[in-house]
Amino acid sequence: MSSMTRRQAIAGLLVAAAAPRLRAQHQLDFLHDLTDFGDIREMLPSYLRRRAHGLLEERRRTVEPISTAPQVDARRAYIRRVITDAVGGLPEPTPLNPRVVGTLERDDYKIEKIIFESRPSFYVTANLYLPKTGEPPYPGVLFPLGHEAGGKSHATWQYMLISLAKRGYAALAWDPLGQGERAQMYDEDFAQRKLIRSTTEHTMLGIQCLLAGDNLAQYTIWDGIRALDYLLSRPEVDASHIACTGNSGGGTHTAYLAALEDRIHVAAPSCYLTSWGRLLDTIGPQDAEQVLLPFLAAGLDHADFIYAFAPRPYLMLSAIRDFFSIVGARSTYAEATRLYEHLGASEKMSMSEVDAGHGYHKPNREAAYNWLSRWLKGTEDRTPEPPLDVAATEDLRCTATGQVATSLGGETVHTLNRKRVAAVDPELPAIQRAADVAAYRREIRDRVRRLSAFEYETGALEVRDYGHIERDGYRIEKLTYVSEPGLVIPSLLFVPEVASVRPAVVYVDGRGKSAEAAAGGDIEWFVQQGHVVLAIDVRGMGEASRVDDRNGSDFPSYFGDYDSAMTAFLIGRSLVGMRAADILRGVDLLGARDDVDATEIRGVGKGNGTVPLLYAAALDDRLRTLAFERMLVSYRAIVEQRIHRGVLEAVVPGALRQFDLPDLIASLIPRKVCIVNPVNPLGDRLSPDAAETAYSRVSEAFRRAGAVEAIRVLRRKDGEGPESIYEPWISNASSVHLKGQPRTTR
Repeated sequence: MSSMTRRQAIAGLLVAAAAPRLRAQHQLDFLHDLTDFGDIREMLPSYLRRRAHGLLEERRRTVEPISTAPQVDARRAYIRRVITDAVGGLPEPTPLNPRVVGTLERDDYKIEKIIFESRPSFYVTANLYLPKTGEPPYPGVLFPLGHEAGGKSHATWQYMLISLAKRGYAALAWDPLGQGERAQMYDEDFAQRKLIRSTTEHTMLGIQCLLAGDNLAQYTIWDGIRALDYLLSRPEVDASHIACTGNSGGGTHTAYLAALEDRIHVAAPSCYLTSWGRLLDTIGPQDAEQVLLPFLAAGLDHADFIYAFAPRPYLMLSAIRDFFSIVGARSTYAEATRLYEHLGASEKMSMSEVDAGHGYHKPNREAAYNWLSRWLKGTEDRTPEPPLDVAATEDLRCTATGQVATSLGGETVHTLNRKRVAAVDPELPAIQRAADVAAYRREIRDRVRRLSAFEYETGALEVRDYGHIERDGYRIEKLTYVSEPGLVIPSLLFVPEVASVRPAVVYVDGRGKSAEAAAGGDIEWFVQQGHVVLAIDVRGMGEASRVDDRNGSDFPSYFGDYDSAMTAFLIGRSLVGMRAADILRGVDLLGARDDVDATEIRGVGKGNGTVPLLYAAALDDRLRTLAFERMLVSYRAIVEQRIHRGVLEAVVPGALRQFDLPDLIASLIPRKVCIVNPVNPLGDRLSPDAAETAYSRVSEAFRRAGAVEAIRVLRRKDGEGPESIYEPWISNASSVHLKGQPRTTR
């Protein structure tokens, strides 16, 4: 038998062995086969889009009456405030410490290689293209770049930069974060970045920034503002005639910088502006710095970038076959055109389209040359762009090694963000004794509710029955319940055969409700101990989950359901807060049953189900006993570790300014809490010593409150059954009574 044949035979045996489990799982994931809900995997995205479109319609009604200069001024001030708040504020300027490290001489222009510091020891590598003809000072062009890995050396960018210099402009381009010479996660051992895609690096860093209450765009915008500072510092540049243009990510930052900066006089973003409605209906939210939060909840859309710039000259550059929808771009242009007409400046708003895909294509570059010439020089420039010779990447480098990381060192977004978080004190009340717990719990509850944007439907549940499965000693009822209008929660209710009033467990496994539902699994063990168990797929998990592989196969493993998480943030919600509400509606379902003791409802979370369960428990005392298996150890660990995987759905923006996950655990005092195999931000299990250290402060709070026996941090070995871990957890009272405190159940 050949080697390949042996592998095929082994694979066949494995598939055959797994087949009964897969068939059982298919029986328990029952909504895919039903027509009641359409594609259950689209339920959450559809819900989020409906909410988003509702907000966009509210915005439309708000801006429709705007027609005068004072109204536009007020709108501009509001837009700038929203953008600035969304990125976490902007820092104070510090010395740029610029230096020219080399020059490339050409016949009619030259390229200076420049390094400056947008923040102390945060190095920016840039190229300044200067004309050799004409008389300075020249009109200046700020040229933020798109997401090509080569940064400023990308050929298309060079075509435009060289053409601008030849046409009499001083044009500055700089490497964006994660591109060119500014890889933020560079691995010197392999002479390559740790993350292949610059966009993956952006989003990795962006999630860490969100936890600090910032946005990666704070860093990218500030780089652009400091690049403008440098451009205006040059005597060759006419500070009264400045334009900004760029494509894709450079179009994004053209829109941002033009909206924020009075020093920019002409704007021409390419292949970015569309509308959020079309963006959500097509490709969804893009990279971290392109998603300002909570943009839609704040009543903004792409057209607002133009409102903030009006009535200065604005040229939209679009591609008909771009993934940034041309339909949305035309809609935004129509709105902007009406605005400029109201302001008596219709000639200052224009749009150029090219029948092509994403990119700064030659026809649009030529349209930009003419637009800049018209408004910066007062003349038309319809000269075609000729063929041009571009410089080699190594010739444009500003550093000896081609990477700031290995040539200059200094700060990175990761190191700066880590320092920012280290300096934050959430100022939570101290727990020194049992009497402090109530105030602490109230404070945590208020912060959790506000920050997670928790919304909770009350009243009778709409429950549907989809049949049941009989097993030895119990039955499995297939149910759904409506958590809020438009959101149905697929559930499995495991009911012991012997009728009596019993304790219950709400069971939330990030892999789905059927992951541990097979005979001999953890759920069956709880049933055999006399529990009614409700296993649920909170929105976007289990059979309600979808795979997002738009950025390649590594994307979902790093960021999970990125589109849903970011859309939730855009509309002012969070997946964690919404999933916590789903869990508490499950508690409502259990509490209403005659066979359930409503004072003994327990919560078991596993993997990605743990953090929503923790939030739910922090918000509601009815979850009397809690177990968290494979839970992320802390939000702070995400910021401290360079790379993380699969944590985005557990994130709440700004959390580390208010609390961390261990703080939420402390709010559960005196309820019994079992933490099993906590994991780091890569999903790796902590060692026993590391776990003990991570929860030492929480354990101390339990001790001071007189509930030291109520918390346990345990290790479950691979293949170990649930009984050794969970039997002590369910054997006694659900909480430790605090001396001098009343006994309550809610």
